[in-house]
Amino acid sequence: MELIEPFVKVFLLVFLAEFGDKSQLVCMTLSARYRAIPVLVGSVLAFSVLNALAAVFGAALSAYLPQALIFFTVGLLFFVFGVQSFMAGDDEGEERVTVGKHLVVSVFVLIFLAELGDKTQLAIAGMAAVEQAWVVWLAGTVALGLTTVIGIGCGRVLLTRVPIALIHRGAGILFMVFAGIAFFQLYQSLI
Repeated sequence: MELIEPFVKVFLLVFLAEFGDKSQLVCMTLSARYRAIPVLVGSVLAFSVLNALAAVFGAALSAYLPQALIFFTVGLLFFVFGVQSFMAGDDEGEERVTVGKHLVVSVFVLIFLAELGDKTQLAIAGMAAVEQAWVVWLAGTVALGLTTVIGIGCGRVLLTRVPIALIHRGAGILFMVFAGIAFFQLYQSLI
């Protein structure tokens, strides 16, 4: 039971933050031009590696930095991401995407570089500093994999019915809620 709560927290946070984001739009664009399975495999592999790097980084930070500093930093990051997501408009368009001869490798490199240092990767690092790293990695990877599947399978239809601005606002609110939780944990660690 103690693993379900952090899994659900991380999953919802990453899923909402990434839904309609550039990597999902890139996957939609690629799947419109190329076979869906190589796009899915390349994307999920890239997300898995990125999330592993972020989780290891976050867990390492938690071993060397004071817990109060970690809670403050995580809360601040989540607050900033929340404001960014809440203020994001519906003008995030598709980027021009080109791939090489080996589709899976090309998609892997494209997604890896597009997501390196992205807000979801930083959120995963922050969550891994306060939760079990493997749970954070798994939840983040499942969430990103699911957004990729949705983007490939039915993203265009869904995005025509649900305004992307509404999705961004939902992600923003969720980031701010988690910022509040981190600041509450900071308060508790100081008293």
